[in-house]
Amino acid sequence: MLTAMIAGLGAGLAAAGVVAYVRLAPVDPARWHRPPPQQVHGDAGTVQGAVRDFAGVSLEQMDRIARAWPRTRPIAGSPGEGLVTYESRSAWIGFPDYTTLQAVPGGVRAHARQRFGRSDLGVNQARLDAWAAQLAGDR
Repeated sequence: MLTAMIAGLGAGLAAAGVVAYVRLAPVDPARWHRPPPQQVHGDAGTVQGAVRDFAGVSLEQMDRIARAWPRTRPIAGSPGEGLVTYESRSAWIGFPDYTTLQAVPGGVRAHARQRFGRSDLGVNQARLDAWAAQLAGDR
């Protein structure tokens, strides 16, 4: 009984440590603030996360949407520079995802990816899809 309690306590402390690391690990903007890869939506498996082109929109429009998104903040760049990177955190544990927007001829290219793990469970693609739907509603 005592052994099970100690094991349970140890597992709980380990889980709390992982959550604390995910929430408190410092962000290195230089690691994430890079132009999106050339592969676009539909090239599944070629890049980590999701890549999408938004045609006919400005980086300023996309910046307004990103800044208004829940738990999202810019970590590097600006629309004036032509490249902006944002950190978005999940509601419960605070898993960080990074989205970089770059002005390209005819619109904006976005690259959304997770920091931890091998899969984002579709969260980054869903975020880009939601931003596209919001743009469509604004037009």
